[in-house]
Amino acid sequence: MATKTKRANEFSELPILPVRETVLFPNAILPLTVGRENSLRLINDLKENEKFIGVVAQRDPRVDNPQPVDLFQIGTAAFVHKIIKLPSQSLFIFVEGLQRIALDQVTQAEPYLRAQVKTLQDVAGERGPGFEALVQSVTSLFQQVVQLSPTLSDDLSTVVMNIDDPGRLSDFIAANLPSLVPSERQELLESLDLKSRLERLNKHLAHEIEVQQLRSKIQSNVQDQVSQSQREYYLREQLKAIQKELGESDEQQDVEDLRRRIEAAGMTEEATKEAKRELARLAKMSPAAADYHVTRTYLDWLITLPWTKVSELRVDLRKAKAILDEDHYDLEKIKERILDYLAVLQLKPHIKGPIICFAGPPGVGKTSLGKSIARALDRKFVRMSLGGIHDEAEIRGHRRTYIGALPGQIIQGIRRAETRDPVFMLDEVDKIGRDFRGDPSSALLEVLDPEQNSHFRDNYLDVQFDLSKVLFICTANVLDTIPPPLLDRMEVLELQGYTEDEKIQIAVRHLIPKQTEEHGVKYSEQIEFSRAALGYLIRHYTREAGVRNLEREIATLCRKQARRIAEGGTEKLSVEPAIIPNFLGAPKFRLETEIVDRTRQPGVAVGLAWTPTGGDVLFVEANVMKGGKIFSMTGQVGQVMQESMQAALAWVRSHAADYDVDPEFFQSKDIHMHVPAGAIPKDGPSAGVTMVVTLVSALTRRPLRPRLAMTGEITLSGQVLPIGGVKEKILAAKRSGVKEVILPAENEPNVQEDLSKEMLEGIELHYVKTIQEVVDLALEKEPAPEPVRRASDLRLSLVQAPAGPAN
Repeated sequence: MATKTKRANEFSELPILPVRETVLFPNAILPLTVGRENSLRLINDLKENEKFIGVVAQRDPRVDNPQPVDLFQIGTAAFVHKIIKLPSQSLFIFVEGLQRIALDQVTQAEPYLRAQVKTLQDVAGERGPGFEALVQSVTSLFQQVVQLSPTLSDDLSTVVMNIDDPGRLSDFIAANLPSLVPSERQELLESLDLKSRLERLNKHLAHEIEVQQLRSKIQSNVQDQVSQSQREYYLREQLKAIQKELGESDEQQDVEDLRRRIEAAGMTEEATKEAKRELARLAKMSPAAADYHVTRTYLDWLITLPWTKVSELRVDLRKAKAILDEDHYDLEKIKERILDYLAVLQLKPHIKGPIICFAGPPGVGKTSLGKSIARALDRKFVRMSLGGIHDEAEIRGHRRTYIGALPGQIIQGIRRAETRDPVFMLDEVDKIGRDFRGDPSSALLEVLDPEQNSHFRDNYLDVQFDLSKVLFICTANVLDTIPPPLLDRMEVLELQGYTEDEKIQIAVRHLIPKQTEEHGVKYSEQIEFSRAALGYLIRHYTREAGVRNLEREIATLCRKQARRIAEGGTEKLSVEPAIIPNFLGAPKFRLETEIVDRTRQPGVAVGLAWTPTGGDVLFVEANVMKGGKIFSMTGQVGQVMQESMQAALAWVRSHAADYDVDPEFFQSKDIHMHVPAGAIPKDGPSAGVTMVVTLVSALTRRPLRPRLAMTGEITLSGQVLPIGGVKEKILAAKRSGVKEVILPAENEPNVQEDLSKEMLEGIELHYVKTIQEVVDLALEKEPAPEPVRRASDLRLSLVQAPAGPAN
């Protein structure tokens, strides 16, 4: 060793070997792997017994081809003891540190560095009692570290006791202390003052002892709590205990990620506070705990809700009107209301969303209108069907105490929309059920109240969420089944049925292009519909207020043509009335001729009824027989309709003389009134005038005028009161071939407001105030001849009336 040290001192120039993340101390033997091309050249150029090099650490280990500026100024002169060639063409060498050196001047840059070096000596300074105490302290602390460390050999304690030189002692300890990072080792290498070097080393040893003692304490504490079979749990607890004792964050990476997402979510103050509280609970839980995933799912829901995200406000009234006109024909009132809302939104962007309810029969475009509104507003569209739901939790969600709990459909829809101001359609709001599980309609009271829904609180989230920016649109077929408090919160816009002309326009603009595209048939090239054919379809194969059945029949014709094309046919199908029965079978409805045939005989009148699917005609029949004081009512008529029949009979008896009828006719006659079809329940007061006309017709044998229908409620004093559903009833009359309609005079404003001239084309309206006016308008002036009653003429006539009327 002395010879090598002496020879090293004699050299003023050495080849320099740069090393990464490694510091070589004097008197220490260090294995090194040499792989860089210039470093391999350096080792290969060493001569036997002249294997002296300078080992210097790089400032940045990422530099592959270090230059002098990339190296520390102080390194160690070393002697290469052994060189081993590895299969990977690299070398494995053992070097022994000899003495500290300082790089003075670089004399060679390629193929490897050479530099003039200056040897450095330790600065001993004054060695008094304090210095000796410092040396003893360092020695004692290192022995404690060896005793506590599971990686250091116990022989090191003996070696350190036999080192008398303080400089060698400090270098030996620094070389064998595993907790030192390269930067700390370099500082110790550059520290020439022995006292300063020993003080630094003493500080590092004291910290290492503290860490080792805490490690032993943690290991002991954790090992007492777990068994061998709980290895995963043991490791996790050990990690947490280490972090806690070191004063570091006790949060896992996942928890930190959740914390960042909470800060970025833009929640309300209440929601942020609740999220942080749950996050603190989550950080203390084991992933194996029962509540861990419940809490994690809850935090995910809070974080992913669009607390502040809104749609970009781009109000273009012309574009919105064009979209509404493109998607739907007519519906002018509805379009005007939407455009009014857009105009206000343009002037005041922060208004609360209105609560709109589209009420009307099936197939008139309520749901599709909601989609068009969303497109016109450039907002996301969310649809929720309320038909048949019974559980209040579907609206407000379940509390987290339940297994598998989730937020209600309102919050789920908002999350799917990813914005807090979507167009939210609540479909079939009139078909909500209620049972022991709760009343969903009551839960909707908060949702559909603009004054309350800004503080909507879902049971699962248990924090307030602002729904005031949501545009809620409800749909319903009838309003009677909607609870009054819920109905009071909505702005009801009624969608009545379509006329035949309107249906033809809808079919041409929307239904036919849609169905031909869906069935792969080219419109106008392979199939074509005439207006007469569409009218024939509407009159004889559909009886509805909307266009849903019409679309089905058009689809059937498209399928027939698609099959012909698939079988090799090339002929274009021009759909005309004459060929429709060949594809669709015999006409389903012949109401135009049915009304004329059935009203030829006395005792039959035609009324008009409103149904959830639109309007319909209603036949009322009466028979007068020998007997006395028996008044029979059949046809599944409800209580209100039965009372209307009794009121009609009372008025007819009190005014019998006015129509040349014996005032005492009821003493010797039985009367039977029937409302076909008998299998369908019917109720309501608006058939009162029809029942009076039927009774007068049966008693006087004056038949009803052809193609005439009527509606109106009656009083015992002979007044005709207004009724509802005027538009639906008039459209039903027009569909059925009726040419004249008798209406209460007080319903004239409804006709002028709800029906256009096109809708009234071909129908004559008579407005009446009294029953006498109705009878005079409805019945022929002369009675029908008495039929010849013979046994051979008797036959049973079973006539099926229109399906679905309810008065």
